[in-house]
Amino acid sequence: MIEIRNLNFSYKKTPVFSNINLSFPQGNIYGLLGENGVGKTTLLKLICGLLRPTEGSCTVDGITSQQRLPEMLQRVVFLPDEVSLPDGKTPQQYVNELAPFYPNFAQGTFLHLMEELEVEPDRKFKEMSFGQQKKSLIAASLSLGTDYVLFDEPTNGLDIPSKAQFRQILSRRFEERNTLIISTHQVKDVENLIDPIVILSNNAVLLDASVQRIQEKLFFEYGGEQRQDALYSEMQPGGYLNVVPNSTGEESQINIEALFNAVLRNKRIINELFSER
Repeated sequence: MIEIRNLNFSYKKTPVFSNINLSFPQGNIYGLLGENGVGKTTLLKLICGLLRPTEGSCTVDGITSQQRLPEMLQRVVFLPDEVSLPDGKTPQQYVNELAPFYPNFAQGTFLHLMEELEVEPDRKFKEMSFGQQKKSLIAASLSLGTDYVLFDEPTNGLDIPSKAQFRQILSRRFEERNTLIISTHQVKDVENLIDPIVILSNNAVLLDASVQRIQEKLFFEYGGEQRQDALYSEMQPGGYLNVVPNSTGEESQINIEALFNAVLRNKRIINELFSER
């Protein structure tokens, strides 16, 4: 389990997190959402020990992340949005250099994923498009056999068919022992994958809830008229999408973009709703 306790973090005099608490139990694909600059990438770097908290702690299976101990690092892989790749090397050569640090690396899995994503493992990076490079890195990350996979904007640079392949691969290969954290602005790309959902704002966690709990607390009404009591309302073909407090207990289909806007615009109300038991 990843545990974050009473964590503060600042870049020099610019505060990013103030006394936040989060936990990421194994067996889930978490969606990490938030506006630009609220600290999504910073949080992923804190988890894998690339940054140190100003106060508080971040642990992975009880090991303090900032210590960067080998027994922790071999359990975690972090794929940033942008990676500086060696132009003259191939994905196979790249993963061969990573493999000694990850005892559960599976060469067969890597080759199978590369085939699924339609990328040649022995083609040099400099001969690939950005999307092909990104798919190579996704295949490498998922073949290292880590318990924790941290993705920062993994669908950036992917075309529509490749995004579908990405979703299918995660759905098919996800196991109960795994934890995936996906930080993204492209919520439509992962809407049916992520559960629970974490929404960050400046210095704070606005929402940390499972899809089931969100459905219990909020109702997403499709095709109705614009409602005055809506936390968020958006015109759509055939009417409005309204997000309102769920007073009837009826289940509805979550729209993550609408959820995101409702949370940002109604921080106090959302906090009160989700504090209730």
